[in-house]
Amino acid sequence: MKTLCLSLGMLLLIACCCNAMPDALRYNTGPVECCYNFRSVVIPKKYVFEIKKTHHSCMLKGFIVKTVKRRSFCFRESVPWVLEAYNQMQNPEGSGQQQ
Repeated sequence: MKTLCLSLGMLLLIACCCNAMPDALRYNTGPVECCYNFRSVVIPKKYVFEIKKTHHSCMLKGFIVKTVKRRSFCFRESVPWVLEAYNQMQNPEGSGQQQ
C-alpha cells in the first residue's frame, strides 16, 4: 500500500512539474479580436463608442475602435490620436494636465 501511494504521488508530482500540457492549451481558444488591416483616418471623438487593445496573443498589436454605429476599425499602436483617446477613456477624470 505504501509503495502504491508513493508511486502515485511521484507520478502526480512528475505530471505537475514537467511541461505535460499540450502547446495548444496554452493559448486562449475563446473568441479573440485581432487586427490584420489597419486604417489611417481619424474618427471624431463624438463617434467613438469604445476603444480596446488587441489581445496579447495577436500577432499584430493595435487598437480596435468601435463607433456609435457599432462598426469596428483597427489602428496601429503608434497612431497618436487613438492612443490619446484610449488613455482618456481609461482615465476619464484625469485630463493628463497637472494644476
